[in-house]
Amino acid sequence: MFRRIPALAPFLAVFLIGVFGCIDNSTGPLPDLGPPYNPDLPEAWAPAVTNSFFPLAPGTIWEYRSETDEGIETTVVEVLSGTTKVIQGVTATSVTDRVSMGGELKEDTTDWYAQDEDGNVWYLGEETIEYLEDGSTSTAGSWEWGVDGALPGIVMWADPAAHIGEKYRQEFYKGEAEDWAKVAAVGLNVSVPYDDFTGVLETLDWNAFSPGSKENKFYAPGIGLILEIPKETDERTELISVTLP
Repeated sequence: MFRRIPALAPFLAVFLIGVFGCIDNSTGPLPDLGPPYNPDLPEAWAPAVTNSFFPLAPGTIWEYRSETDEGIETTVVEVLSGTTKVIQGVTATSVTDRVSMGGELKEDTTDWYAQDEDGNVWYLGEETIEYLEDGSTSTAGSWEWGVDGALPGIVMWADPAAHIGEKYRQEFYKGEAEDWAKVAAVGLNVSVPYDDFTGVLETLDWNAFSPGSKENKFYAPGIGLILEIPKETDERTELISVTLP
């Protein structure tokens, strides 16, 4: 639901900045960066995120499991109760996303979401800390709407079936956070360790700076994200438990 394709390694990011630093990244020449981003921002917002494919009831906890070459990776996502953040006048829901490997915390992120009055869910920013193998930390990829030109994007449509095949930005912080997605299919049947689901939505997600690294995500109505499958590997990140408030 909240995990996204990792950003490029720091040395590659530096290389890109050096080569394209004087070019407007919103128009090229890197692939899939698309036209200048001028989102039609909502004039009114809903009091809570209730989208069926992206429900964020405070107190909900999702747990995911993935078998990787490095070992078993677990991800725990929680919608914080009584904790919100006001961003550009919008009260955003705060969601924590903690990734661990072998019991050791690897990444700790707080994401902020809000739903417009039409039912679309917007991604307003994130504060992320990655714990590196050398003992240092990185906050690369952190961003917030209104800070240094960053803009929100759509993370879930109110009616995904009306947007099949349409590319859309999930976030925009020039040169730092530029994730894209498109609706690939609706009405699927998908099974994961937690349960069997019908009416599942499938999206294809990618990072503008690494368009070859794509992954399919599957969302079940009333639950949210249940499965992630990267295109280039056989690893599956699967939902194993849900704790409802």
